[in-house]
Amino acid sequence: DIRFVRDPKPFAAIIAQFDEYFAGTRRKFDLPLAPRGTPFQLRVWKELSKIPYGTTISYKQLAKRLGTSRGFQAVGRANAANPVPIIVPCHRVLGADGSLVGYASGIKTKEFLLKLEGALMI
Repeated sequence: DIRFVRDPKPFAAIIAQFDEYFAGTRRKFDLPLAPRGTPFQLRVWKELSKIPYGTTISYKQLAKRLGTSRGFQAVGRANAANPVPIIVPCHRVLGADGSLVGYASGIKTKEFLLKLEGALMI
């Protein structure tokens, strides 16, 4: 017989930081992370974490930062596999023309997050 106990204590820091983020008072998350992925995915996610709050870059720019200027499609796939979106801000990556493309949680969510951060004035 398996019993589940509801205990929010282990998630208190996560909940508090998300509350602050959505209230507009937190710009960077400070949580211990141990994402699992390929070495390339881990490199992409690490680089995503360097994109400042309220700014955006293109997939091509991100690929260039990783030393693979023609690998923007691989970067896009790694972005889509990000296990902790928002915390690792994959929503800050746009198409080369500035369009809102490629967000696993949907374009409306990406648009909302970028507006929240002041990176999108639509």
